[in-house]
Amino acid sequence: ESNLTSAMALAHVPDPDLIIRTGGEQRISNFLLWQAAYSEFVFQPCLWPDFDAKAFHEALEDFSARDRRYGGVSREIAS
Repeated sequence: ESNLTSAMALAHVPDPDLIIRTGGEQRISNFLLWQAAYSEFVFQPCLWPDFDAKAFHEALEDFSARDRRYGGVSREIAS
């Protein structure tokens, strides 16, 4: 796993915490597939030219309210 990660073009860039997809599509089309394994996704219905500061702020609020588990199981489910 570490050999593959170090050989990637973006090896020097940290993995994203949040990926925002505009345009209403709920897919990532293999975008940063390896790096996005533990990323959180927000899908916005607006197109990129219409994505403004308000929509960005809403995405950040949504992200900050999430319980990030990095592939683990929720505490409620584990109990």
